Amino acid sequence: MHIGVDVGGTNTDAVLLDGNRVVASIKSPTTHDVGSGIVQAIRGIMESSGFSVADVGSVMIGTTQFTNAFVEGKKLVPVAVVRAGLPATRGVMPMTEFPPHLISQIGRQSYLVEGGYDFDGSEINRLDERAVAEAALDIRKRGIGSVVVSGVFTPINDAMESRMAEILRQEVPDVDVTLSSEIGRIGLIERENAAIMNASLSELSTTVVEAFRTALHQLDIHCPFFVSQNDGTLMTSEFAERYPVLTFASGPTNSMRGAAFLSRIENGIVADIGGTTTDVGVLIGGFPRESAISVDVGSVRTNFRMPDVLAVGLGGGSIVRQTASGTTIGPDSVALDLLSKARIFGGPTLTTTDIAVAAGYSDIGTRGHVADMDPVVVESAVDAIHDLLETTVDRVKSSRGDVPVILVGGGSVLINRDIKGASEVIRPELSGVANAIGAGLAQVGGEIDRIYSYSDIGRDASIAQAKEDAVSRAVAAGASQNSTNIVSIEEMPLAYLPAGAVRIKVKAIGDLAQMDALQ
Repeated sequence: MHIGVDVGGTNTDAVLLDGNRVVASIKSPTTHDVGSGIVQAIRGIMESSGFSVADVGSVMIGTTQFTNAFVEGKKLVPVAVVRAGLPATRGVMPMTEFPPHLISQIGRQSYLVEGGYDFDGSEINRLDERAVAEAALDIRKRGIGSVVVSGVFTPINDAMESRMAEILRQEVPDVDVTLSSEIGRIGLIERENAAIMNASLSELSTTVVEAFRTALHQLDIHCPFFVSQNDGTLMTSEFAERYPVLTFASGPTNSMRGAAFLSRIENGIVADIGGTTTDVGVLIGGFPRESAISVDVGSVRTNFRMPDVLAVGLGGGSIVRQTASGTTIGPDSVALDLLSKARIFGGPTLTTTDIAVAAGYSDIGTRGHVADMDPVVVESAVDAIHDLLETTVDRVKSSRGDVPVILVGGGSVLINRDIKGASEVIRPELSGVANAIGAGLAQVGGEIDRIYSYSDIGRDASIAQAKEDAVSRAVAAGASQNSTNIVSIEEMPLAYLPAGAVRIKVKAIGDLAQMDALQ
């Protein structure tokens, strides 16, 4: 048996799964220290199910801790960047587009050295190892404990980054090194930005993962635990400590994977309505559609994989206001204070949940607290709620035809009408904990995105190498070698580059390795 947990901004959801069968589920308020909320949720499902913690073989946790910390510019550590690219790349220095509130936390310390590759992995310039060593000595002098190494086209050939990391660890023994080639894709600046994000979270990742371990220890659960990635797969807790940035947007991804499982629909649109926001995305083959463009996180452009999800300020705690131009919904929310601030719970604030109760299609709290509301105001607010969702669904659609829309999340009680553009509106059983189910059912994945020269080694050899590398990454993240399969291959000829250059993206997914092997 295994447990899936999703820690949201408002609620912490947990499910106990026996294979693919949901045995017990719970939705409890998120606590400010996060760990006690996880303990409370897991203890609740174990007590209601009647099973012992000894029956649990693994725990899967999804968290927004790292995303929130970076966006808010809190709990980040100073980062130094060593980039191999001279004589090129001097025109755009590392961290050029980082906003002031992030720079105040991370700093602007960077070092450019000779090195880098061409698109086919051949050297543009030899790596200046002496300059790297000098940079390392200065980093040690400044007391910076987290470093990014990057270089031109290093995802094609990571030898220079690996050598730079080796030199840094020799000169600064306790330094934390992030290799950009392990995080992002081809574009240098966006890949470097993603690696800087990861490096800035190095201390927080250790703290959060250790808090998860402590919470499980308090519950006497002694089994491996895994953390959700933003592509719908899992990584080991040790992997999560090294690559916290891969959890960005894992919450909506978990919900979409859970929605696909609960509805048995692999292609459609999912609207995950939480306490603060609604995340709307497209399912393709049971997995979230990946964003095809650079994604901004905290106003910083990145190019590592992210789900194509559109978020709007509509949730169960969204504040409803009457203005001269009509009824407005959000974007601000009472969030985890819903139970004390919403009118149906005796509070002073009119929320969307109050509207659902006043309209008669939700039975939460005390209806008498909203019985005196003007029916015209209630109807206007209901219209505004549905209009906001319909507009968002229309924006994520990639074709003119109607498609199934799956509603999940605790805030799905806000919707009681058909949705324009939807062939059907599906509200699966247990939709309120779809995010935790998605976390609990996730597999382990690995991905490769590189440029190969068909003129040099041929198409078959290039694809075979990409497949092998993708499987290796999945196994390194915790997948069983025997169960890992290739689920997608994309070939994109690059006409602007010589020598038959083709960009190949390969994704491999497998089941979790045997628990005794991981222990």
